[in-house]
Amino acid sequence: QVQLVESGGDQVQAGGSLRLSCAASKYGISGGCMAWFRQAPGKGREGLVGIDADGNTRYAEYVKDRFTISRDNDKNFLYLQINSLKPEDTAVYYCAARRWGRFCALSTFPRMDFDYWGEGTQVNVSS
Repeated sequence: QVQLVESGGDQVQAGGSLRLSCAASKYGISGGCMAWFRQAPGKGREGLVGIDADGNTRYAEYVKDRFTISRDNDKNFLYLQINSLKPEDTAVYYCAARRWGRFCALSTFPRMDFDYWGEGTQVNVSS
């Protein structure tokens, strides 16, 4: 079955940077519709950015220039670069994927639903 495993979360000082990784098994990210989400303590899950098979991306309105999604098709990894980290970025970060064949309606992101989810990686940002 499809498996997504996030890594790269850490305890960092405000102003620092992190690159989160998502390793995909039994899922070719090169042709997939994928995204990054996060859930802060006491809050609901929020979508950050989605990417389709053609490499088109859509960032949520509340995501500023600090977040960048990328992928390595050869290694089958999805990444999220976060710069200038703030304490409010403290959250569990998840990668998600849509089942192959489903239309990747980036225009609807972050409302678009996803079929596969990882367990998440924790990011803690101290001031």
